[in-house]
Amino acid sequence: MALALQTGVASAESVLRIGMTAGDIPRTLGQPDQGFEGNRFTGLTMYDALTQWDLSSAEDASVVIPGLATEWSVNEDDQTKWTFVLREGVTFHDGSPFDADAVVWNVQKVLDEDALHYDASQVGVTASRMPTLRSATKIDEYTVELTTSEPDSFLPINLTNLFMASPAKWQEFFDGASGDDTAKAAAAWDAFARDASGTGPWIMESFAPRERLELVKNDDYWDAGRVPNVDRLVLYPMPEANARTAALLSGQVDWIEAPAPDAIAQIESRGFVIHKNEAPHVWPWQFSRIEGSPWNDVNVRQAANLCIDREGMRDGLLAGLMAPATGAVEEGHPWRGDVTFNITFDPDEGRRLMEESGFSAENRLSVKALTSASGSGQMQPLPMNEYIQQALGECYFDVELEVLEWNTLFTNWRQGAKDPASLGAHSTNVTFATMDPFFALVRFLQSGMAAPVSNNWGYINEPLYDELVEKARRTFEPEARDAALAELHAASVNDAAFLYVAHDVSPRAMSPNVQNVIQPKSWFIDFSPISIEE
Repeated sequence: MALALQTGVASAESVLRIGMTAGDIPRTLGQPDQGFEGNRFTGLTMYDALTQWDLSSAEDASVVIPGLATEWSVNEDDQTKWTFVLREGVTFHDGSPFDADAVVWNVQKVLDEDALHYDASQVGVTASRMPTLRSATKIDEYTVELTTSEPDSFLPINLTNLFMASPAKWQEFFDGASGDDTAKAAAAWDAFARDASGTGPWIMESFAPRERLELVKNDDYWDAGRVPNVDRLVLYPMPEANARTAALLSGQVDWIEAPAPDAIAQIESRGFVIHKNEAPHVWPWQFSRIEGSPWNDVNVRQAANLCIDREGMRDGLLAGLMAPATGAVEEGHPWRGDVTFNITFDPDEGRRLMEESGFSAENRLSVKALTSASGSGQMQPLPMNEYIQQALGECYFDVELEVLEWNTLFTNWRQGAKDPASLGAHSTNVTFATMDPFFALVRFLQSGMAAPVSNNWGYINEPLYDELVEKARRTFEPEARDAALAELHAASVNDAAFLYVAHDVSPRAMSPNVQNVIQPKSWFIDFSPISIEE
């Protein structure tokens, strides 16, 4: 694959070139698309949020820590109101100050349809990740009050997804645009995407859609301990695994996400390094539960889970680059709970369950599944789904795979199984992070999270799930909340709410010159500590 690499770079400048799995550069205007790969590459690099993930350890679980907010608390008399104290002395890349007005502006950009700078294109990837947030009010220069629609203990975690863009920069573009206010606002966001301004450790220098994004380090970053060691970060969209691998082996890039498993031996024999760590990230099929769906039968859902040889997939197809999934989280996790449905490879029991529901070798069950050819966290979606197709075929299923472009699949994830874009499919294969309660469980299992609110694609409607979600959301004491979440998780696994297949280990292959890589137990990674050693 030919790459248009930068020229004329001073010899003293250190450059880190990365091949992403995305088919295009994730959106750069503040709220990325392309799933959490977008957050990783164009969110957490150029921007900050009020809260952030601690990505400093490869051993400890990643937890939420202060970001642009130094502290926060819920109002004991009215638990729909939160006070956030902001970090002082922070500036956007354009030199304008970060303050309470900037927070209010950034909440309005995705929640207030009457705001001049409201941008509907940023809403879908943001509001669905913090569905209870309703407004922000300035208390003083460095204090804001956030209001939710109901008591929601998950809010500080959800806010890791709301990135702070520069109001002053947007206003500059708006003032320079022509037409009515609607046209000027659209033009301002379009210009902002090409010349972005956040508060993050990296600053946009150049942007070529579908080709590359170049970022340079922010020497004036507010956290001196996270000023990048590398001078320049260059990001390339490379959706095809073999093309990414070839680019690495030929020296066109220094680092690739998700290398082709069948090339691992060659990659390592050439002296390249594979970094991996089990991530809180699940590769599932999410079932449609609308009227007429074959997955409404619990026998069928359980049978599918018993007919997949996950260890065989790991050791054979994926060359060790996965961990078998028996739920959204595994044994030892505080949300695991009393799981009684043992997800293992037991095709005989799977066939027995299918026969109990009237299916056989002569009377097979047809199911249609949506997937993509690549994308954020999708691992190796085509060979993995073909493996599942063959495995389920041994248990009286006939599986039809419908392969969509990643962003199309991801957009439909929010549109739901009833939408025409689902093409009549009975399941969708979009991977998801399990770092926090909302992302791991709530957005899929609560009936109120059905399209278009969030990611309950299949329209699950189980009163027990709703009861446990409300119990967890309204519980602000961590251990008691974990107990409610454990009940929810166990109930969903025992009911085979998903086809649980794999946990990603976030494999990355890179040149041995890339040093000081900390691969956390997270879907994200901090590029600041990384250095290039010649």
